[in-house]
Amino acid sequence: MINRMRRVRAALPWVLVGVLSSATVMLTLLPAAWITPLLARATQGHVNLADPSGSLWHGSATLMLAAGHDTRNATLLPGRIEWRTAFWPLLTGHVRMRMWQTEAMPDAVMLEAQVRGATLSAGAMAVPASLLTGLGAPFNTLDLQGDVRLSWTAWRSIGQKAFGQLVVTLNEMSSRVSRVKPLGSYRVVLQVEGAGATLDLSTLKGALILDGHGTLRAGATSFQGTASAAPEARENLAGLLNLLGRSTGPNSVALTFVR
Repeated sequence: MINRMRRVRAALPWVLVGVLSSATVMLTLLPAAWITPLLARATQGHVNLADPSGSLWHGSATLMLAAGHDTRNATLLPGRIEWRTAFWPLLTGHVRMRMWQTEAMPDAVMLEAQVRGATLSAGAMAVPASLLTGLGAPFNTLDLQGDVRLSWTAWRSIGQKAFGQLVVTLNEMSSRVSRVKPLGSYRVVLQVEGAGATLDLSTLKGALILDGHGTLRAGATSFQGTASAAPEARENLAGLLNLLGRSTGPNSVALTFVR
């Protein structure tokens, strides 16, 4: 009996080494697809990773923007999101990943995730305006062209709740449905607080003047705003204004969206 216990104690360190080695190999070989739901969950389905390749340890995917969890009309950003994952945190069930975009993101961001939630560090990136069509109305109708910059604060996801701010700056926008080029420059601020969010639209400059405020909650989305034309562009923007909303006067329309 004593000899048997001694043999067990002698073999125990090697058993532990074998178990840890096997776990390490399994973790490093996990496919890249294992991490793609993390970003989608943290951003309520608006930002996704598509076509993943490689592994959790070292991989890449295409960045996709969508109007929500329905990705049928989503758009893809040229280039690839690439990532490197820290090894030691994986042993405790903690994903710590450095990410960057090969063509649009000048500085890398950090994604940290556990079972209970995830955090994406603050960052910024430039994207083509055509990418915004994946977010749905009104971008898919206007087919915008111009320079778009996305910037965000640290983004936290806890269960089904998210917290963070996304600012979209649209510079020198033009549209296939208007002869006025450019229409103007605008700012959209999405503030997410738990299960709800607010959306604010304002005009920085331009012939087409847009402003409004909206709220987003599970199962209910609403936006109320106005669109009007600068005096010198009223005639040329009349058709676009009629397309955007219901007339509230000779030079303005109501921007209303309820779902």
